[in-house]
Amino acid sequence: MTEHEHVRVAVIGSGFGGLGAAVRLRREGVTDFVVLERAGSVGGTWRDNSYPGCACDVPSHLYSFSFAPNPDWPRSFSGQEHIRAYLEHVTDVFGLRPHLRLNSEVKVMTWDGERLRWVIETSSGTLSADIVVSATGPLSDPKVPDIPGIDTFPGKVFHSARWDHDYDLRGKRVAMIGTGASAAQIVPAIQPDVAKLTLFQRTPPWVMPRVDRAISGAERLLHRTLPVTAQLRRALLWGIRELQVQAFTKRPRELGLVEQVARRNLFRAVKDPELRARLTPDYRIGCKRILLSSTYYPALAQPNVDVVASGLGEIRGSTLVADDGSEAEVDAIVFGTGFHVTDMPIADRVVGVGGRTLAEAWAPGMKSLRGATAAGFPNWMTIIGPNTGLGNSSMILMIESQLNYMADYVRQLDVLGDRAALDARPAAVDAWNHRVQERMKRTVWSTGGCTSWYLDQNGVNTTVWPGTTTEFRGATRRVDLAEYDLLRAPAPAQPVPSGPSVRGTKKKAEAGA
Repeated sequence: MTEHEHVRVAVIGSGFGGLGAAVRLRREGVTDFVVLERAGSVGGTWRDNSYPGCACDVPSHLYSFSFAPNPDWPRSFSGQEHIRAYLEHVTDVFGLRPHLRLNSEVKVMTWDGERLRWVIETSSGTLSADIVVSATGPLSDPKVPDIPGIDTFPGKVFHSARWDHDYDLRGKRVAMIGTGASAAQIVPAIQPDVAKLTLFQRTPPWVMPRVDRAISGAERLLHRTLPVTAQLRRALLWGIRELQVQAFTKRPRELGLVEQVARRNLFRAVKDPELRARLTPDYRIGCKRILLSSTYYPALAQPNVDVVASGLGEIRGSTLVADDGSEAEVDAIVFGTGFHVTDMPIADRVVGVGGRTLAEAWAPGMKSLRGATAAGFPNWMTIIGPNTGLGNSSMILMIESQLNYMADYVRQLDVLGDRAALDARPAAVDAWNHRVQERMKRTVWSTGGCTSWYLDQNGVNTTVWPGTTTEFRGATRRVDLAEYDLLRAPAPAQPVPSGPSVRGTKKKAEAGA
């Protein structure tokens, strides 16, 4: 057998999840690990998404690691460039660069049941690891719909997460496909420069005002001088959202008051009653992701913008035909159509026990134990796995909870000794998911009357956590070994002695018996 490099832990991805895992491993005293990254730099989603207007819709002091506070956030909601710079800073401060393997895309990882390890083939070579931590994230692979006739379009086409900065949109007729969080930021950013902007909207989103402002120099000085003030700011932001989540998960009817705020936001910005009607949702707020913007509606009300209340059905040359039959001539198409969230592409590359891929295991729907481990895939876990997303707070809170679980997982394996692995029991996975889906039934994501990207092909919400971040932290504080099967590698074969002395010993033993 060809030997290759072996490490204790292989982390896949270098966004918040991957870098957080790397920091936590070092803090746990584990230094024998690598971070495999397919791109040439760290940053994950915040490296890939560089479209005009790209920013976070979670307050900066909450959208950062608790163990790496940043007193110098320039705005209450930070832009993409500042978040990416923060992740580069974390990489340097915590000494992660020696562990990085950039330009190393994972092609396939295969479980070796004899040696209890994962064999990982990457674009830069092959290695093996006792444990794999997959932090590729749900927002890593863009989803572009298969539109009939797209190959006949003579103009420019790209996804919001693969923005072509070399293409100048100024003076062009541009089609924006989709009305999600990316579109809400792109539309106001490009509207003043384009000749014509046509927005194809299947379902109007609920849009709340974005209360954004610059953080003053005095505030930043205070946070640098007295770090406890930044901690208090973070705690306040967290507490508000923790209280709000009850309305989403237990009492959706209470969201009617929030809808009134959103309606006033629409009424103030859009005076045309016909356009306002097209932009008014017919489902409960929160059922789909709530967008935060104070510029989206004003941009849509401008004379060079046309809102088509229908999806894109067909392309005939440079003519885009909506499902309602309306047509638009455009020079460029921007897809703001989201990502492969409920069918993570990495699953095709994970080959577990018996040669079964994770994609095959998840074909009926994604299921994992506590959002981390899957039956039949020993010593393999996800960061931001199934049902760990949030509808109203910071994903960093969920990531840090999963890092607690990862750290205890590694500790448990250390106690069990070499040649051991843990495989989630199918009954434990099923019990956890039954509990999650039972709680999901009363949430706004199930009762709100919409079809969102949270739902898989079977209409099951495999994306969002139906509770508070406090509850999830409690559920992932420790690894319960009763939920796992312990696997042991077969003992190495002992050399069999040969010669007369062995036969003589055997005869003596038989005589003694």
